[in-house]
Amino acid sequence: MAKMTLEELRKLRDEKRLELNRRKVDEKTIEVIVSMGTSGIAAGAKETLQAFIDELNQHGITNAVIRQSGSLGLDHAEPTIEIHMKGMPDTIYGSVTPAVVTEIVDRHILKKELVDKHVFDRPAPDIIKE
Repeated sequence: MAKMTLEELRKLRDEKRLELNRRKVDEKTIEVIVSMGTSGIAAGAKETLQAFIDELNQHGITNAVIRQSGSLGLDHAEPTIEIHMKGMPDTIYGSVTPAVVTEIVDRHILKKELVDKHVFDRPAPDIIKE
């Protein structure tokens, strides 16, 4: 293994701290759950998970926790993700490719708008305040 410079070690340390911080639940107001069942993985859930990590890091969003789960039962719509955040209904999105992740982060998380064309489950209309 090649020797690392002090600067490379510091960079690696900071990256790993950020990864660990993403897993801590304390004081997080946004929860993103990526369905990682076998059908989800086959449909590209690993790439979707990495896209969420990258996109949240790019926007400096530190109050979000990213989790993995088994199948959400929507195999026809994989990869699927579920988002829980204050001020928005709990929402399940389907067919979430890395390109869709950008739209979800921008609209759902930052602007608090639903990305309708990818919504597969949300509360009844009488629960949502428009």
